[in-house]
Amino acid sequence: MPSTTSPSALPDLLSLIDALSPARRERVFRHSSWPGPRVDSYERLEFLGDAVLGLAIADELCRRFPDAAEGVLARQRAQVVSRASCARVAGELRLGQRLVALGDELGRDDAGLLAAQGSVLAALVESAIGAIFLTVGFASTAIAVVAAFTSPLAEAASGTVDHKTTLQEIVQRQGRSVRYAVVSDIGPPHARQFTSAALVGDRELGRGVGVSKKASEQSAARAALDTVNTGDTSCT
Repeated sequence: MPSTTSPSALPDLLSLIDALSPARRERVFRHSSWPGPRVDSYERLEFLGDAVLGLAIADELCRRFPDAAEGVLARQRAQVVSRASCARVAGELRLGQRLVALGDELGRDDAGLLAAQGSVLAALVESAIGAIFLTVGFASTAIAVVAAFTSPLAEAASGTVDHKTTLQEIVQRQGRSVRYAVVSDIGPPHARQFTSAALVGDRELGRGVGVSKKASEQSAARAALDTVNTGDTSCT
């Protein structure tokens, strides 16, 4: 039976943030460098929100693409939940301004600088998601997450993917870094073909071919994403 719930009645992240208790809402925007116990900062909520975000997006991708292979779903999820995507959503929701407002209340003169950092903005989205999950549960949180991440989801579905950025963010979370090496460069100047390898430490994770060095690196990053542990994306 079709849902009779109007789009305007569906939960959204901003309204759910506003509905949080004052204490929990403050914790969403409290930076770990500010005075007070570190456990009162947004870090624990960010940790929880990262997991909730990943599950909500994985579930949505499985619903949208029931025939997609696990590797494709994993790449799409990695792009949608990337730090860049989270920071972009935080900017659209103006979450940085809320951190600044709290910083002003606490007499912090570094709030503006913190709010300008992409990593902080990404953390704010995840901490908000974590706090909302604790308050209203997964179902309503997931609906709001999917709505907020509409653009990243559409871009991932269309194949508009910066594989190098996605790969770099994944390996950085594991405390590592990725580099690229040109394996071969063949052909005449007007029809050059480059082959590059994506390396993490001494391990080659993927190899790709392109008509330019940049294109071959993107291709190598895409291949590497198939071998990087991005987590379980099981669909039932």
